[in-house]
Amino acid sequence: MLRIAVQSKGRLYEETMSLLTESGISLGAGKRTLLVQAGNFPVEVLFLRDDDIPQSVAGGVADVGIVGENEFVERQENAEIIKRLGFSRCRLSLAIPKAADYKGLEWFNGKKIATSYPGILKNFLQKNNIDAQTHVITGSVEIAPGIGLADAIFDIVSSGSTLVSNNLKEVEVVMQSEALLIGNPNLSGEKQEILKELLFRFDSVKAAQGKKYVMMNVPNDHLSDIIGVLPGIKSPTVMPLAQEGWSSLHTVLDEKCFWEIIGKLKSLGAEGILELPIEKMIL
Repeated sequence: MLRIAVQSKGRLYEETMSLLTESGISLGAGKRTLLVQAGNFPVEVLFLRDDDIPQSVAGGVADVGIVGENEFVERQENAEIIKRLGFSRCRLSLAIPKAADYKGLEWFNGKKIATSYPGILKNFLQKNNIDAQTHVITGSVEIAPGIGLADAIFDIVSSGSTLVSNNLKEVEVVMQSEALLIGNPNLSGEKQEILKELLFRFDSVKAAQGKKYVMMNVPNDHLSDIIGVLPGIKSPTVMPLAQEGWSSLHTVLDEKCFWEIIGKLKSLGAEGILELPIEKMIL
């Protein structure tokens, strides 16, 4: 049995649970239960605070964990990055009051900066020879300048709307962050085999993201021209139709390029173009 530590709430929780569901892992209970065993795969999910996940994995309480890169870097625990998962993207940035005249990092000399990530901030300030005071806050960091608790903040930024609503502006991006799958470096052989299968499922889900299965009827005399404009993953499947001189062509396309080539396909005689979603794709 492989134990996975997962954040108990928030956007990372939602996206992690979606990944597990799409990977065919069925969990019978909700997030209010601390430990939930899957009914159809040898894993159990341990729901924790995000900042507890790196320590839990490093200490062997959990075998692997899905956590934000920001928390993993801040905690500096003895766990290894197994895979970058590509979701829950954000950045850690310095932000100051909108009205402040900002001309560069030297602005922070002698200032007080509120943050929940003192370790990352300290390293950044030292690297850039900035002499600033750090004020550690565990929540609602963005209100600190407005109530006179700090001159600036160092915090997670996604859309930037929270900064705007607190009359702040982002001035320096310190690091980019995304969801990571981290693991204990001393997993048993049995658990490594379970992890290998889990990664296979994750990869299959990710490979299907942004992909569409496309079918169309094409005249045989334009078949080679149509194949030439299709940027599919491999050579498309072509099958003869009952109507002489026509074939059915099947391929996989990136969703973002579908509308760019649809006009070309129609001008070359393609008809009955059908687009279908893909849930999994085994490469």
